[in-house]
Amino acid sequence: MIARVAENPIYTAPAGSPIVRPAAEPDIFAIVAVVNENARIGHLLPRSPENIRASLADWLVAEVGGRVVGIGSLVAMSPTLVEVRSLAVLPEFRSYGIGALIVRGLVERARQRGIPTVFALTRAVSFFTRLGFAITDRARFPEKVWKDCVICPLQHACDETAVVVEL
Repeated sequence: MIARVAENPIYTAPAGSPIVRPAAEPDIFAIVAVVNENARIGHLLPRSPENIRASLADWLVAEVGGRVVGIGSLVAMSPTLVEVRSLAVLPEFRSYGIGALIVRGLVERARQRGIPTVFALTRAVSFFTRLGFAITDRARFPEKVWKDCVICPLQHACDETAVVVEL
């Protein structure tokens, strides 16, 4: 179900389920907490409140009972390419479809912005393929390689797979 509120789409699952919405200033520390929990277990790189604040318009949050339990962002690589980044759900809220709701919301945002290609680098390949993404060659995204991969300590032993969806 998609409802429109104040010009921003909100994506909701059936009653009693998570709500996915655009992030707002009061969400910054909750986003940092989800990032840090996932950074602690090696799933994400840490991000500061200042980093989140600078890109807040690119984030969606999932909340359950008013608590932020999942996050994700879109990062523009070019006018025709965006990356799904920092997708994470708190451990106790995994397996409820929250990550899928966030990805669907991010893909819809890309569609609304007229961006034809959405990609991610992931270890959760089957999760993304269930959502319509296809496995592709990481070399297809030199913008990502030159922007982020060159500074990653795992660049020569990367265990992530590139996935893409064309809109």
